[in-house]
Amino acid sequence: MYGLKLENITNSNQYEELVKLFLSPDQYRIFTDEEKEGSENAEVFSFQGDKNQLKRELYEYLRCITGESPKWGILTGIRPVKLAGELWRQLGSREKAGHCLREEYLLSEEKTELILDLYQYQQEQLGKPAPASAGVYIGIPFCPTRCLYCSFTSNQSGPKQIEDYLSALFHEIRFAGKAMKEEESFAESIYIGGGTPTSLTAKQLEDLLSLTQASFASSELKEFTVEAGRPDTITPEKLRVLKAFGVGRISINPQTMHQKTLDLIGRSHTVAQTREAFDMAHKAGIPLINADLIAGLPEETTEDFRQSLEAVLELGADNITLHTLAVKRSSRLKEMDENFHYRHPRLTEEMLGIAKDILERQGYRPYYLYRQKHTAGSTENIGYCRRDRLSLYNTRIMEEAQSILALGAGGISKVYYPKENRLERVPNVSNFEIYIERIEEMLDRKRNNFFRR
Repeated sequence: MYGLKLENITNSNQYEELVKLFLSPDQYRIFTDEEKEGSENAEVFSFQGDKNQLKRELYEYLRCITGESPKWGILTGIRPVKLAGELWRQLGSREKAGHCLREEYLLSEEKTELILDLYQYQQEQLGKPAPASAGVYIGIPFCPTRCLYCSFTSNQSGPKQIEDYLSALFHEIRFAGKAMKEEESFAESIYIGGGTPTSLTAKQLEDLLSLTQASFASSELKEFTVEAGRPDTITPEKLRVLKAFGVGRISINPQTMHQKTLDLIGRSHTVAQTREAFDMAHKAGIPLINADLIAGLPEETTEDFRQSLEAVLELGADNITLHTLAVKRSSRLKEMDENFHYRHPRLTEEMLGIAKDILERQGYRPYYLYRQKHTAGSTENIGYCRRDRLSLYNTRIMEEAQSILALGAGGISKVYYPKENRLERVPNVSNFEIYIERIEEMLDRKRNNFFRR
């Protein structure tokens, strides 16, 4: 057991996240100024006004006692590419930004070059968002089943509950569309996520997309995405509806192409249904398909992951997003094994390395990246694309330089103030039943905090 004494610290959370990159919770104890008992033999770290200096000292101490050197250095936030861009602009060159990332944040050369390349690629392909633009997110919090690792707002509900939810959601969509027109702003992208939006019936999807198109579509709209994550919810009829209303990008998410793993993690679809879903989407003429895979799923080997990736490439995905399994607080996996991610750090890093080599040989390149807490190996989630077909919404939401209007249960709108380069959050409640009951309050929140800028 290692004791770490943080002097002059009122909130130890960000420092504990750094410690967790090296040690599991049963291997350390953190003491603050108020905690005296047991701290006599603790290693002392004193805060003198430079939190990064304290983090560097912690990093070096932990590196020495464990022999580990996490490649992301002292970074524990989820948006490294945003930091790379800020440093590039502040310091005036890529070289100076890279030096700062290596020396001040202790990033490895590999991660430094990766996020600088990503920032440069995003700027070349997408540029800056227009001042009057916004991303629009619409949440459908329903899924056929709940996955082992899931912590999202997702529910298994009956037809009456879904209809009641849609009624409230449509009310919010009408309000928001009218408000955007009145303030002369526009949707640059629309993203309908979940949950699983394609768990709705074809008629429900038609009603949702018709209203969404009427409320937000314009000549300025550049991307319209609908998550069709569960292959067993996809039908030719639903795909025809998506195509008819201008959806240009869908996400079919196998997570793995091994049936044993699908059964283990609680996915209700089969490998065959994944293949059928891709075939249906291609035949329906959907222009761009994303596929999600997860590195580090229970009982999978590097060879299993390689086979899944190669299978998805054969299916013709234009975007491929690689997630590292994260043990999230409200997931069933957390309840079963809260330290699962500490036992697989080398495995997941090797999986991502294999994927990088395969994807780059096939003409894909990384286009966006974010990190999560409690991932095996403290790795990253990274999206690849081919033929420069980036996801605009994914990039903008990580860039945090544009307002995001989020509708539905669990939606968190973000108001961007460019002069101060800051965001303010305007959340909806997460529980869909409470959302229905308090829909007028959700509108008031947006009326008073999102549209009054």
